[in-house]
Amino acid sequence: MKNKICILTSVHLLFDTRIFFKEAKTLVNAGYDVILIVQHDKTEIVDGVRIVPLPGSRNRFSRMFGLTWKAFWLGLRENARAYHFHDPELMLTGVLLCLIGKKVVYDMHENVSKQILNKDWIHPWIRKPLARIFSLAERVALANIPVIFAEISYAKDYSWVKRSEVILNMPQLDQFNEFAGRKGHGGVPIVGYLGGVSDVRGSFLMVEAIGILKSRGVNCQFHCVGSMTEKHQQELEARCHQLNLIDVHFYGELNAPDGYQIISKAGVGLAVLKPIGNYFESYPTKMFEYMALGMPVVVSNFPLWREVVDGSRCGVCVDPLNPQATADAIQWLFEHPREAKEMGLNGQRAVLEKYNWDNEAKKLLDFYRRLFS
Repeated sequence: MKNKICILTSVHLLFDTRIFFKEAKTLVNAGYDVILIVQHDKTEIVDGVRIVPLPGSRNRFSRMFGLTWKAFWLGLRENARAYHFHDPELMLTGVLLCLIGKKVVYDMHENVSKQILNKDWIHPWIRKPLARIFSLAERVALANIPVIFAEISYAKDYSWVKRSEVILNMPQLDQFNEFAGRKGHGGVPIVGYLGGVSDVRGSFLMVEAIGILKSRGVNCQFHCVGSMTEKHQQELEARCHQLNLIDVHFYGELNAPDGYQIISKAGVGLAVLKPIGNYFESYPTKMFEYMALGMPVVVSNFPLWREVVDGSRCGVCVDPLNPQATADAIQWLFEHPREAKEMGLNGQRAVLEKYNWDNEAKKLLDFYRRLFS
């Protein structure tokens, strides 16, 4: 029990980048005994992390209620020194563990109160009252639980939390070494996107921008890697058909190496998320991944993002509601290859020096040293 840390998630997959590859492996490499309770089909040890399986869930309701109790009992059986949970629906699990005297840590990936206001599956009439109720519940549940914030802005909104640390979701340098510098595909320039695919994340705007480029006679491909609903993929494919776009490729969700393999060939990386909810005040992980791969970025002109892009001189910021501005930025980068290459190298240098997981891992280990002192 002395150095045992039990990580719990009922939402994320086993090989979630932040949970498994960054945090769990960092703790294992530092000498901690790490158990990960996660939806999986068997008990096993992967890269030093002992996996304790949760059963799969049939729907959101069964996951939120059934898996919460299952995770609590599995975690309690481990008798760990600390419990590190990642999902707001496991907050009750965290509270119960805290009440029986366990050290508990909440890893906040999202500012859920703000996200509720833009959740498609929640009826618009109840979003605001539900967000207020959730915010009040958080104040009660997290009164005595230390919090790890995945974004700087969360710490500002949760100033009432007694103990906290900001640990950003920055890229792991060793994941990009073999992919950096691969550009082009048969001489045709490629525009790339990596991450969840939805309208609020700029999916339609990106397709419209590619359509504008085509209408100008700019020949390029668009490679889009990331999960999306079947309905949304059909909508995007229908719009591509209307615009007569044949060089648009939707790959769906891939593991990190396969995704980087595809995106590394792009000459421009896009992150044109709409100015809503958490997006406006949160770093997009994809932007730093593009930078690590040595490509210039075209991103939303949010102040937080502009600070990185202008400070590192690694790309162009655009109005994320204006497909023509996005097309203009992409075309400029294609027509100025020397400047685009320099931007890519600048971004890569910034990641090597500042925006990387090595720096965040030190904060994670220091957080646990203080927690256990």
